[in-house]
Amino acid sequence: MAAPALLVYTRTTDYRHDSIPAGVAALRTFGDFTVDATEDPAAFEGPLDRYAAVVFLSTSGEVLTPAGRQRLAVYVEAGGGFVGVHAAACTEDDWPYYGELLGARFDRHPALQPGRVVTEDHDHPATRHLPAVWEFTDEWYDFRTSPRGSVRVLLSADESSYDGGGMGEDHPLAWCREQGGGRVFYTALGHAAEAYDDPAFRAHLRGGIRWAAAPRPVSTGAGAGERVSPGGGPT
Repeated sequence: MAAPALLVYTRTTDYRHDSIPAGVAALRTFGDFTVDATEDPAAFEGPLDRYAAVVFLSTSGEVLTPAGRQRLAVYVEAGGGFVGVHAAACTEDDWPYYGELLGARFDRHPALQPGRVVTEDHDHPATRHLPAVWEFTDEWYDFRTSPRGSVRVLLSADESSYDGGGMGEDHPLAWCREQGGGRVFYTALGHAAEAYDDPAFRAHLRGGIRWAAAPRPVSTGAGAGERVSPGGGPT
């Protein structure tokens, strides 16, 4: 039986992370999926239903056409998985549906530096392997608002462990949620190429992708032929 497929999207129209090739290479080694990696927005202008999940790997800026937005929204609402990694939170700022889908939007970050990640929820494939406190080095993204209350928070930042944090005690870093019939996983970690060689981070990312891509019943609320409103959600 063929392995399920991932569509890994790495287009950037704003800041481009040097770690993108390392991220794509890491996903190819997981062995759970075949990986179609692309920066071509035309990839979203046809059916996406052959993919178990779509991964936005440090995308930035406006990266989809109007037709691509429509296809992605219908795909997720009908049961497709979506994964955002790091700068995926700096993406599609002009599309309200994307902000809802991801759960939060990037605001700012301090300098790359070591810090502590707090595991809030061990009962998830992305976090079961992690200690209660995980030492890591990253950019420690701040978000415009905390997504807590609308997402299941998996990891948060201990701002006392690094300089320049701006969210205070409520600082989620990784979370998951459902959108229509689909599952969404996001992690703010993954800035540096070295992260993708880190066994703990690799297991975190792999677990999140496997959770989002897991087969589940297709929602009847957003069929493959359903139209999407200009704002991005199914009509």
